[in-house]
Parts: sequence; C-alpha cells; structure tokens
Amino acid sequence: MSDDLDELRGRTLAAIDAASTLAEWDAVRVGAVGKSGSLTQLLKELGKVAPEQRRERGAAVNQVKDAVSAALDARRSSLEAAALDARLASERMDVSAPPRPTALGSIHPISRTMEEMAAIFGAMGFEVGEGLDVETDWFNFSALNIPSHHPARADHDTFYMPGTRDGRPLLLRTQTSDVQIITMTSREPPIRIISPGRTYRADHDATHSPMFHQCEGLVIDRGITLGHLKGCLIDFLRAFFGISNLPVRFRSSYFPFTEPSMEVDIGWNRKTGELGAGGDWLEILGSGMVHPKVLANCGIDPREWQGFAFGMGVERVTMLKHGMPDLRPFYESDMRWLRHYGFNPLAPTMLHEGVAR
Repeated sequence: MSDDLDELRGRTLAAIDAASTLAEWDAVRVGAVGKSGSLTQLLKELGKVAPEQRRERGAAVNQVKDAVSAALDARRSSLEAAALDARLASERMDVSAPPRPTALGSIHPISRTMEEMAAIFGAMGFEVGEGLDVETDWFNFSALNIPSHHPARADHDTFYMPGTRDGRPLLLRTQTSDVQIITMTSREPPIRIISPGRTYRADHDATHSPMFHQCEGLVIDRGITLGHLKGCLIDFLRAFFGISNLPVRFRSSYFPFTEPSMEVDIGWNRKTGELGAGGDWLEILGSGMVHPKVLANCGIDPREWQGFAFGMGVERVTMLKHGMPDLRPFYESDMRWLRHYGFNPLAPTMLHEGVAR
C-alpha cells in the first residue's frame, strides 16, 4: 500500500476515534466517504492510473475504504448508545413523587344528554336497550312497515353495506327503531324501553350530520292509550328542559310504523329562542301508537297488546337546551368548544333544575 493511502487511513481513523458527538462523527464521515470525500475522490481518479497499476491501486483504496467504513459504524453505535444513556438520565422520572396537577376532563354534551334521558325515563320504569350499528334492512325498514318504494330506503339517503346477514342486505342503521324490533322479537310483553345510540344518514349541514344520535322509546302492554303517550312525553319534556309549565302540543302526522301518528311541539319564542315563552311552536319529536302491522311482524297479537313509540334527535334537544347554534362543532374535537360546553364529571346533576357545569 502506498504511503499516501497509509497516511490517509491513519488520519481518518484518528479523526473517527476523536469524534465525541454524532455531529462530529458525521463531519468525518462526509469528509472521508461522502460525495466529495477524500476516499471517494481516490476511487474517481482510478481511471487516470496506468492500466498495469490500476487493479492494485483500486484494491488498496477499497481496503482503506472498508476499514474506514467499519470504524465509522462502530463509532456511530458507540455514540448513539452514549446519547441514549444521557437522554435516559436527563429524562428520569420519580414515579413515587406526587402527580402534577392536570386539567380536568369534561363530559361531552351528547353523553350528558343521554345520561339525563336514561335517568328521567328510568324513573318512569324504562330500561335501556342496545342494538347494532350495522343492521339488516328488515330490522331497519321492513319490520317497521316501511315499504320497499319508500324514499328513506333509497341509497341517496341510506348507507348500504356490502354483504348480507340471514340473506338480507346490510346497512348503517338510519334510526334506533331497530332496537324496538329486536326487543319485541326476543322477549314477551310487557315492554318498556328506550334506545339511545348512533344512527347514520347521507346528510350534512349546519343542522344535520351523517352520523348523529337518536333516542327512541317503546311501551307495549295491555290497555295502552294515547293518554299514556301524552302523559309520558309531557313529563319527560318538562323534566328535561327544567320548565314545569312548558307548553306541549300534539299535532297529527304520518309515520309508517305508528297509527295514529303525532308530531310533538313545544312552546318557544321565535325571536329570542327562549323555550316556554312566546306564542310560537317548535317541533321536537315524533310519536304515535304502534302500528298493528309492526306488532304482527314481531309475533305480538295486536288484538291483545297495544303500545306507543316515540323518537327524538339527541343533538337537536341538546342544542335547544344549551343554546347551541351549529351541529358541526359536536364532532370537530375543538378543545375550546369542549371546555365551554362540556360538563364537570364531578359536579352534581340536578335533572329538574338543569345540569351543573
């Protein structure tokens, strides 16, 4: 090996050993085997060497390069291990020390509303039922007396899924009424349930979301009348909004799964948005007596049993109760919005006087 290669090898290996940081190590690496490094330049100049000496010279340069590369790898491993040890030492934590104070999390308004609904209806003897987000069209539509030509079954309004279950098409449920069918087909009356949960429809604007929440209720028993329906919903609305004399109006409507069907309105002031005041009415939920065909579809004799059902949007009543103008921030995970509208999980809940923040 020529003297110039011996000198270059010794100088480079000494510089590698002297590198005390990864930055210094990288500077040595670039100066030796980088694009313009000394060893790289020697390899590029092999074409200028006489043909009879080129092979020997190339082997000697590659030998030096291999030695330098091996030394670089070894030194890098050593420096990285030292850097990791230093970092672990500086970031050491005393797990026996008292925890640092942290910001208290808050309960999302949707979660608090469903808790309130469960508490109010629970005091009336209702149970909470649960269903599946992915359901068949029979539980979501057919069993509820919704015909095949109904607009709600079109794919511009409903999210259909690939595959089938029990030979029936799958979809993301558009309402929590599927829980009513599940309950009626799996147990004997009497039945008294509510079914809060997620639902999905192809709609998105300031007052609609493709994913939203509903709470539906069902009562099946002997001798159930419209009077029971009206009493139940009036008591719930007055308790939920904390207004003991809240005006409530029942207005004739149409739903395939109830007969007769009624929209339920509450009194409010259109100009100020104040609930229970002014001479205006605001639609709040749908209701009605369970259609005899729905009972028969579930194996319940409509000549012996009768009942009522109702449904409301959880976001809608939450917005009304707390004065929220836009639905979209519910799902944007904006910490400022959550701090403003969220609820203290440790604060007491006063269902008939509003919820403490």
